[in-house]
Amino acid sequence: MIEHAFASEDIRDGGVVLLVDKPLGWTSYQVVRKIRSLFNVRRVGHAGTLDPKATGLLIVCTGKKTKQVPLLMSLEKEYIGTLELGIRTASFDTETGVTERRGFSHITETMLREGAARMVGALRQRPPMYSALKVNGHPLYRYARRGEEVERAEREVLVREFAITASDLPRADFRVVCSKGTYVRSLVDDLGQQLGCGATLIALRRIRIGAFSVEESWTMERLTQLSGELGLAKQKAS
Repeated sequence: MIEHAFASEDIRDGGVVLLVDKPLGWTSYQVVRKIRSLFNVRRVGHAGTLDPKATGLLIVCTGKKTKQVPLLMSLEKEYIGTLELGIRTASFDTETGVTERRGFSHITETMLREGAARMVGALRQRPPMYSALKVNGHPLYRYARRGEEVERAEREVLVREFAITASDLPRADFRVVCSKGTYVRSLVDDLGQQLGCGATLIALRRIRIGAFSVEESWTMERLTQLSGELGLAKQKAS
């Protein structure tokens, strides 16, 4: 892992662009809030949400560098992940329980690969109800947890690559390269619907945003250690 060094004054004054390896179970906002506290900096934002069940590259900007967030959000994304055939959930991943089971014994690896290949190109996606996208000032997942369905407009996304990299059915590993705004969970669910057996995202890791790689990122443990070394952590009394 390559860590980009920065001085204590950089993160609060001029600002920095931090590449963070988001841990499993954390929300993107929790990462932002932790960095704000660790480095006692007010202006902090991230360039593209990662779901709690996903890990990997999250770009976090501080100070004046937050002006770069819109540009960074527009960059191409690359993911690796695992899907499971024969099941569906309301969230399209393991955040919610299984709501439907279907037979998958008729699905071959060739059918799976060909199905994924058919989903490459410009697609219309409707954001899932279990997402952080805000409608009327509230994230969609709040409505979903109350059992409410909210109208969501479709939007066009570009999938440049959706490739099955390994399989031991009903599970298979894959790689996706896509544009801003693409929900990989929805892509997996759509694939399952296309195959007629259902599919759910089991694991997801973002490994690249534009030219930025997760291999260059900081872990939260290392950032916590660095905060102590620089003496920047927000005091409890403040």
